[in-house]
Amino acid sequence: MREQPEQQAPPVQRLRIRYAKRGRLRFTSHRDFSRAFERAVVRARVPMAYSSGFNPHPRISYAGAAPTGAASEAEYLEIGLREEVDPTALLAALDEALPPGLDVLEVAVSPGGSLADRLEGSIWRTTVRGVTPAAASAAVAAFLAAEEVPVERMTKKGMRTFDCRAAVVGLSVAPSPDGDPECAILDTVLRHGVPAVRPDDVLAGLRNAGGLEAVPVPYHERLAQGPLDVRAGTVGDPLAPDRDTA
Repeated sequence: MREQPEQQAPPVQRLRIRYAKRGRLRFTSHRDFSRAFERAVVRARVPMAYSSGFNPHPRISYAGAAPTGAASEAEYLEIGLREEVDPTALLAALDEALPPGLDVLEVAVSPGGSLADRLEGSIWRTTVRGVTPAAASAAVAAFLAAEEVPVERMTKKGMRTFDCRAAVVGLSVAPSPDGDPECAILDTVLRHGVPAVRPDDVLAGLRNAGGLEAVPVPYHERLAQGPLDVRAGTVGDPLAPDRDTA
């Protein structure tokens, strides 16, 4: 009979972490980041709590990871620790242990509950070159006027068709800040759901509904992720309640 594994003690402290993916590190996949983060907690000597079982793992929970290739200022995870630490000191140690471009921005003590449940929506900024703001605005108007905008995406289970219009809470166009007449900036507020609608899906929807021509590789950046106010079209700070109880 196989010997039962030792049971690990529950975490005595849980910390929520906001981090960024910038520059070339935006091409880091979720798996690559998780490996880098696990190495970082070892280098930073973080007193991690571990799961029980025959293959204990550090208690790290990831929530709402951005697609590979997208930059982000609002990525979140939660860790469980076997002893209490100072969040400010942990932030500095982890940021030093991670490569530049994977940057720890904030650490907050978790009061409990689900962090993932607070991540109801995201704000994305997409830079689209080779398209004038006027052409982008016309496509956006057609997209927003449609009740449904079906798009296709290759998934692990093959090609899937779904409506991307319902997930778009807000969508607007601005000119390029560098004055390039052949560049448009799209600001999109997306409601999280299943399947998750991505900025690339919105561009596909703009092509299907508004005839937006194919463009060079766009630059996607997530600016915020958190509680969604559908009426206001805004996304709040998911760590604000944690600061209020600190």
